[in-house]
Amino acid sequence: MSPESKKLFNILILGVSFMFIFTAFQTCGNIAQTVITNLNNTDFHGSGYTSMSIIYGVFSASNLLSPSVVAIVGPQLSMVVSGIFYSLYIAVFIQPTTWAFYTASVFIGIAAAVLWTAQGNCLTVNSDENTIGRNSGVFWALLQSSLFFGNLYIYFAWQGKTHISESDRRTVFIALTVISLVGTVLFFLIRKQEDTKTPGEEDSANEILGDSSSAQNKMTRAVSAFKKSIKLSFTKEILLLSVTTAYTGLELTFFSGVYGTCIGAVNRFGSEEKSLIGLSGIFIGVGEILGGGIFGLLSKNNRFGRNPVVMLGLVVHFIAFYLIFFNMPNNAPIAPMEGTDDVAYMIPSKEVAILCSFLLGLGDSCFNTQLLSILGFLYSEDSAPAFAIFKFVQSICAAVAYFYSNYFLLQWQLLIMVVVGFFGTITFFTVEWEAAAALVARGSDYSSI
Repeated sequence: MSPESKKLFNILILGVSFMFIFTAFQTCGNIAQTVITNLNNTDFHGSGYTSMSIIYGVFSASNLLSPSVVAIVGPQLSMVVSGIFYSLYIAVFIQPTTWAFYTASVFIGIAAAVLWTAQGNCLTVNSDENTIGRNSGVFWALLQSSLFFGNLYIYFAWQGKTHISESDRRTVFIALTVISLVGTVLFFLIRKQEDTKTPGEEDSANEILGDSSSAQNKMTRAVSAFKKSIKLSFTKEILLLSVTTAYTGLELTFFSGVYGTCIGAVNRFGSEEKSLIGLSGIFIGVGEILGGGIFGLLSKNNRFGRNPVVMLGLVVHFIAFYLIFFNMPNNAPIAPMEGTDDVAYMIPSKEVAILCSFLLGLGDSCFNTQLLSILGFLYSEDSAPAFAIFKFVQSICAAVAYFYSNYFLLQWQLLIMVVVGFFGTITFFTVEWEAAAALVARGSDYSSI
């Protein structure tokens, strides 16, 4: 197998592994609050929103140290161990207890930081400036296929049900735990890279190899990775991209947890309200897959760079927010177990609700594929620290959003995303223009990014 074929194989395995793990985890996040509100066990007092807030809060703090962990352990083993913790979190729902639920939330927050830092490193090491756009799109399309499969099962399994029984819950979460473990095992198929990324830079290639080295060398690499993370955090490009990244954290919370809860709380959807949660997740996934696939395939022929894709994402999201504002009752995110009979500015429409799901997924893929691409391009030699900072900002904003989702009405959640999304797009444009200017100065073709 040629080096280029080996790199593409690694990207495909990386994407498929994440697809299995997040088929389980994203489906779990989408239905968690609905499942919890249907628990008959009075000893359980957990909140799905609070759990996600803990996860993303710990996730954000852990990103400061995750490059050091990846430097010591290597990305492949880092992803395997992290995948095991994802599986344990999902397994808690089989027989939930409050202490286990929140304890698992802490551990998966740590695991997520390591997993995503290792993923960014693996993606960058197996790409160059000519393939980073394609590989980002391919990975994103495979990853977001997870939204399709898990939610398709939920749609059919919960068809016509207004209450989720103990048997229904156990069946779903046993299946999701097994799926997560399958994805974890697939990480072992990633091939070792035999060459270094750039002359004089041993970190990237050796990390992917997981080569054994002395404890002193590993500690030196760990300290170096931590220092790079701190140093990069205060660069102009990272600070500007942090606004865009903050927006992805807020809208991630909305489409992966809040919007499904809103749909499940609208009593006017009748007996389909619970199964519609699954259908919503499917169409979010369709939007994500379509966006990732198109922008991955077109990246080689896009002479205008990343800005038009990000602008498309903003427009698509603004349309979705406008329709959701008109279609969904304001108290839907914080409705009690009985749901809500309120009406917004129109009679709640299932078709509009599902259309908005598709638009949320499509817009999210626009932002994330371009952020992955520009980070891999700008920081090809410092990939682990750069992706750690990206996930640090994204996850801390997701944690804040999950926290206020317990209290804020729908209109205020939408307004926050509109404001941050607008400014995040402007800051992304600024970094992209500077990247284009630097590329032209080097004599490279801007359309190749």
